[in-house]
Amino acid sequence: MNTAHKPSIIWLNVTFFLGTFILATVGVTWYGFIYGYTSAHWVWLLIAFMFCGMSITAGYHRLWSHKTYEAHNFLKYLFAIGGAFALQNSALHWSSDHRVHHKHVDNNDKDPYSAKRGFWYSHIGWMLREYQAARYDDYRNCRDLQKDKVVMWQHKHYVTLALVTNFGIPILLGAIYSDIIGFVLVVGALRLVLSHHTTFFINSLAHVWGTQPYTSKNTARDNGILAFLTFGEGYHNFHHIFEHDYRNGIRWWQFDPTKWLIRSCSYLGLAKGLKRVSRYRIEKARILQTMQTAQGKIFQLPNAEQIHAVLEQELQNLIAKLSECDELKTQLIKSAKSNVKEKYEQALLRVKIEQLDLTLKEQRRRWYSMINNPRIAIN
Repeated sequence: MNTAHKPSIIWLNVTFFLGTFILATVGVTWYGFIYGYTSAHWVWLLIAFMFCGMSITAGYHRLWSHKTYEAHNFLKYLFAIGGAFALQNSALHWSSDHRVHHKHVDNNDKDPYSAKRGFWYSHIGWMLREYQAARYDDYRNCRDLQKDKVVMWQHKHYVTLALVTNFGIPILLGAIYSDIIGFVLVVGALRLVLSHHTTFFINSLAHVWGTQPYTSKNTARDNGILAFLTFGEGYHNFHHIFEHDYRNGIRWWQFDPTKWLIRSCSYLGLAKGLKRVSRYRIEKARILQTMQTAQGKIFQLPNAEQIHAVLEQELQNLIAKLSECDELKTQLIKSAKSNVKEKYEQALLRVKIEQLDLTLKEQRRRWYSMINNPRIAIN
C-alpha cells in the first residue's frame, strides 16, 4: 500500500474516541474525587461491560462472523442490542471486516487491521482514516448474514439502538440511584472505553504478545492474560487456525467464559450445532508446529541432516497413528445401531482405540523428548 499520501482523517471518529477517553479518565477521576461513587456504580459498570463484551465475543464474533453455532432468536436479539451498546458498528459490518481479516490476515493491502502495519494501526489507527472507503458498504462476503432477520433488523436500526442503549441505560440507572452524571460517566463513558480497547487488543496485542503453539504462518498469538480481559478471545493462535470451533480456550483450565456461555445456552435450548475441531486435527497442528520451531536448532547441530531425517520419519509415524485413532473414533461415534453384531463391533473398536491410545502416549513421549533434545534422535 502506498503510504506516501495517507487517506483523509475521519474527524468524527477521532473526536469520538478522544472525547470518550477524556471523559473516562479525567471526567471519571474528577467526579469521583469531588462527589465519590457507590458500589452500585462499579457493580453496574461490571454488568454493562460483561454484557457488551459477551455480545461481541459470543454474538458478533463466534455466532455471526464464524457461524460456530446456531442461536435462538431470543439470544440473537440480546446480542444485537448488546452489540449496539458496545458501539462497534452493526453485526453485519463488523462480521464483514472480520471475515476479510481472516481471509487476508497480515496482508497489509487487504487485512483491514493488519498487525504488520504496527501496533497503533491495528489497535485503533485503521478506524481514524479512510483506509476502508472503497469497501465500506461491500457486504458480499456476508450474504448468509443478509438473510438473517435479526442481523438486518439491527443493521437497519443500528444508530437508534446505539443511542438508546448508550444514553438510555446510564441515564435510567442514574435516575434510579439519583446520580445521573455519575452513571453517565462510569456506565457510559468508562464502560465504553474499556469495552472498546479490550476488544481492540485482539487486533493488536494478540498479534504481537504471546505464544504460537499451533501455527506460525500468521502473527496471531495465544495469551492467557488477554483471554482474561476479553472473555476468552486471547487464545488467538488457536482461533486463527481453527476459526470455526466455538471454543477459543480448549483446555478445561483456560479462561474462556464465552465458550462456557455458549455451552450453557445449548443446555437451555438457546443454542445448538456447536462446532468443534477434532482432537486429531488440534494435536496434529501442535506437533507440526513443534517440528517447525525445532528446525532452527536442528540445523545448527552436527549430523543435522541425519537428525532431521529421523525426526521427519518419527513425525510421519506419529501423524499416521493420530489419523488412525481419529478414524476409529469417528467410526465408533457413527455406529449407533443396537443389535448384537453392532455392539460386538463397537467393543472391538473400543479395544483398538485403547491400544492405539497407549501406543500414541509412548510415541508422543518419544517425540517431545527428541524435539527437546534432537541429539538423542540418532543415539
